[in-house]
Amino acid sequence: MIDAPAARRDDDDDGSDAVFSAAKVRARLAAGHYAISAFRDTLTWGRERLFAMFDDGGRSETLVHARAHLVDECLRAAWKLHFPEPTPGLAMLAVGGYGRGELLPHSDIDILLLQEGDALARHRGQLERLTAFGWDIGLEVGQSVRTLAECADESRKDITVITNLLESRPLCGDTELSARLDAALSPDKLWPVADFFAGKKAEQQARYAKFDDTAYKLEPNVKEGPGGLRDIHTIAWVAKRHFGNRTLLALKDEGFLTEQEARELFAGQDFLWRVRFALHMIVGRREDRLLFHHQIRVAELFGFVDDDRNRGVEQFMQLYYRTIKTLSCLNDLLLQLFDEAILRDDARERITPLNARFQQRGDTIEAVDDDVFKRTPWALIEIFRLMQVAPGIKGIRAETLRMILRDGRLMDAAVRSDLRARTLFITMIRHGDGLTRSLRLMNRYGVLGRYLPSFGHIVGLMQFDLFHTLTVDEHVLHVLRNTRRFQMDRFRDELPIANKVMETLPTPELLHLAALFHDLAKGRGGDHSELGAIEAEKFCLDHGLAHSEAELVAWLVKNHLVMSLTAQKQDLSDPTVIATFAARVSSRERLDYLFLLTCADIRATNPALWNAWRESLLTELYRTTKRAFQRGLSNPLTDEEEVQLTQQAAGKLLQDAGADMAAVSALWARFDADYFLRHSVEELVWQVPALLSDDARQLPLVRVETLADRGTTVFIYMRDRERLFAVTTGVLARMGLNILDARLHTTRDGYVLDTYVIAEADNQPVEAHMRFNEITTQLKQALSDPESGNVAVNRRIPYRLKHFSTPTRVLFRQDASRNRTVLELVAADQPGLLSLIGRIFAKRGISIDAAKIATIGERAEDVFYLSDRDGQPITDPKALEALREVIARTLDRPETET
Repeated sequence: MIDAPAARRDDDDDGSDAVFSAAKVRARLAAGHYAISAFRDTLTWGRERLFAMFDDGGRSETLVHARAHLVDECLRAAWKLHFPEPTPGLAMLAVGGYGRGELLPHSDIDILLLQEGDALARHRGQLERLTAFGWDIGLEVGQSVRTLAECADESRKDITVITNLLESRPLCGDTELSARLDAALSPDKLWPVADFFAGKKAEQQARYAKFDDTAYKLEPNVKEGPGGLRDIHTIAWVAKRHFGNRTLLALKDEGFLTEQEARELFAGQDFLWRVRFALHMIVGRREDRLLFHHQIRVAELFGFVDDDRNRGVEQFMQLYYRTIKTLSCLNDLLLQLFDEAILRDDARERITPLNARFQQRGDTIEAVDDDVFKRTPWALIEIFRLMQVAPGIKGIRAETLRMILRDGRLMDAAVRSDLRARTLFITMIRHGDGLTRSLRLMNRYGVLGRYLPSFGHIVGLMQFDLFHTLTVDEHVLHVLRNTRRFQMDRFRDELPIANKVMETLPTPELLHLAALFHDLAKGRGGDHSELGAIEAEKFCLDHGLAHSEAELVAWLVKNHLVMSLTAQKQDLSDPTVIATFAARVSSRERLDYLFLLTCADIRATNPALWNAWRESLLTELYRTTKRAFQRGLSNPLTDEEEVQLTQQAAGKLLQDAGADMAAVSALWARFDADYFLRHSVEELVWQVPALLSDDARQLPLVRVETLADRGTTVFIYMRDRERLFAVTTGVLARMGLNILDARLHTTRDGYVLDTYVIAEADNQPVEAHMRFNEITTQLKQALSDPESGNVAVNRRIPYRLKHFSTPTRVLFRQDASRNRTVLELVAADQPGLLSLIGRIFAKRGISIDAAKIATIGERAEDVFYLSDRDGQPITDPKALEALREVIARTLDRPETET
């Protein structure tokens, strides 16, 4: 945590410990004759002073309490202005966070106007003027007006109401009402302690579900997310209800927190307060989300700078994630302690011995004594192994959890080398069932990072981009979860082909080990695949695996990106690409493992990244490579054989559907081999009836369909024309659609057969039938206009993209086997990017044969297959350099004339 000096006092303070002494605030207001301007000036003075204290390293605890104290004095002064006489039966109470005395610069200021009898009627005019006055002076006060009976009734119905009122403290008016409110809300009258505790636990679980039960997303919520400030509030609320104490410090006095745990809890709270304070300063309003464009500025305020391995913002965010991990552990511990103290009856819970070190008490596991981990540190792994094989164990007893957190440091090199520890860990991997849960708990409580120090290094590590949506440790565990799901019947429908391949694996645990190690070397500098492979092989050998098994795991870690890069950036219709990939993989066994690891990895990297199109790419690469192995790598299929197989399969389906095969043959005679190499059998069966229909007599022909092996596909058939690619992609971009793939084909007689795979902006399938009609109508309208050349996209760049700088890079290579030039583009993603590129190509007489489109977070990584007007590759170095320059210039300034 960040240590900060105590807050300073102004030289003219009256000597009190408060940052804003009551006397000084009152003097400032009096000097301004309690005018609206005096209140506004005082609040501005207070805010600026707090900001200065923050910049000087003032403790956040001092800052949040000082802000609440300043607001207290302003509200009390405003009350006296409007209520110069006593107000029996009417009181103003601070509630919620303000009631706790905790206010950030732009936090909600919640008050309760508590009234009895006819007080409200007698003072209605004054209260209305007070409310207006509060807004006039710049305090956005949220208020409710209730009687004691109404408070009790609302609290009985809604746990959030009583929670809010439990924080109340009197500010002004009839102080007797506050005491009576406390009595009316006591546990013996409503919400007994057990019911309140159960309600707050359910509330926390529901809140976690809104964040997908993880705090490790790239834009976390500092207040509401798991491990955030709301978790600390939950502990405090339950403690207050149970013990009647108002402060967290009382938990230590009651024996619920050790000295070390109390320090960690308060240090974590101080850190999160400071982060929220910084957010309020930067944004100028209430903000609890660490959005991308705030993270860099907050990291700078905390003093983090870039180094050789990680950016300053990544270092700050790792501190943030590790802090909330610590707070999550404390939350688990304290809620378990409350559970045992409030709900459980130890005398009635059945005890079942498990071994000499552990026993099951009810549905929890516990150590038999306080020294278990000190005597046998390898038992830090054993407890999670026992939970893996005993489904009746739902959790860990509080004292045992405290021992794990306390004694985790005993997991040193000697323990990691202990045969008992190694046997337990590798047995967990081999067992499979319950593996993900066990490893998640081991990570949550710090054991996994101590047993695997390389895993400990990546805990909380994030990559500041839009591609990786989780911290590295969470991503690794998500990949492992996916590989386990491939083994489970209940998840068979998620990815059927993966489940079938998984059934053929001789040793599934090797896949799980590859998943565990594939990213463990990130953040160190160098190639994480190479470094991780070395560690994975050593781990496997140390844990008793055969040399061949260790080599396979190491190979998978080293090559875990190869299949995805090949599928997304290479032309899978090119036999040379398949042959090169197959030679690198070298065996069917490796192909099976790599396919499964790749699917699991992509699905765990970014939820928006996985879709039917990417699944089809990987499946196509897997199947064509498997076929290459079946034929033998020295006997690859020729283009002619590939075309013949595709035509035969499609022809049989068309014939079965009643197609006129003579017309089909005449149609196909107009197309060259590339058309059949680039399109699947399903696409041919879909396109042929459209091309032979009456609609094909009125061009352009536009069809939209969702195909099982491709996703949402747009097919265009028309006479070739200039800027066709630019117009088509511009229309699709203007409609907010993402283009995932483009295959452009021109027949011998000058017609185009263009196929685009598209998705919605969030990469979800385009499902609505009305959307299909809209796409068809807009494309037909644009393509029917011979004058249309440029399509104004007019879509704003999403706010996330504005905060990343991706330099444009253009690389060329020659594809001799297909007689074309390949352009690889890396650039900042932006609406209408493909349309801009298409206009550049059209103006220079460049034809596009195909395009592989990949948006990697904030970056576009696209590949274009090009030829000149004569269908020849572009080989002139000067022409290529000119093309490179105009692309870079245009993408840096999209308004540049192309």
